[in-house]
Amino acid sequence: MSATILKMKTQEPEFTKYETARILGARALQIAMDAPLLLKVSKEELERMKYDPLNLAEAEFKAGVLPISVKRPFPEKREAALKKSKEKISDEKVEEEEKKEEEEIAKEGEIMELATPDDESEDDAGDDEGEV
Repeated sequence: MSATILKMKTQEPEFTKYETARILGARALQIAMDAPLLLKVSKEELERMKYDPLNLAEAEFKAGVLPISVKRPFPEKREAALKKSKEKISDEKVEEEEKKEEEEIAKEGEIMELATPDDESEDDAGDDEGEV
């Protein structure tokens, strides 16, 4: 292992300001809901902190006694690169496949009885007589 990787593993985790805010907020809420304190704090210190849950949470955070961990998502590494298709398709094959698809679409249209241009022209002729 390189020295920098070893140093990163032995170092205590540094939290971003967003992670710190989330941790302190969660712990302050717990303290406000009468959760037990993880630090032994004297009566004078509590009065100095004015019994503020956020100050108590910050003191616990700085002492490192909070049993909270942060999961950071990392991008997944793809080991296999996209493979290029080696099969070359001729234009004739493409045209044949397109014709087959068009025929299938036409058959489905007949089954579903879709409107044809002839149907529309007949409807339009009947509608024009009544309009002024």
